[in-house]
Amino acid sequence: MNGSFPVNGFIEVTAMLMMSVGLVLAMLRLVRGPSLPDRVVALDLITMLGLGMLAVYSMATGQTAYLDVGIVLTLVTFIATISFAYFIEKGTGRGGGN
Repeated sequence: MNGSFPVNGFIEVTAMLMMSVGLVLAMLRLVRGPSLPDRVVALDLITMLGLGMLAVYSMATGQTAYLDVGIVLTLVTFIATISFAYFIEKGTGRGGGN
């Protein structure tokens, strides 16, 4: 490797650019809200876009270790999404929920 970015095929670069645009838009939704469920979905989308970028990078470089990182990332994201859904369903615990 000569230190340059190893993703140089047209399809890989296009996929990375499209996922980068989606990542920026999801981060905007994460910051602006307006509600907690919107932010949870945006965080889940950010993680899935990161997984897509890891998969494209893994295909471009031929190193499968990145796919293992992606599997762990998706498992942690799934557990976090379930936890957030439980938190949203039960309320904040400040007298507003059941």
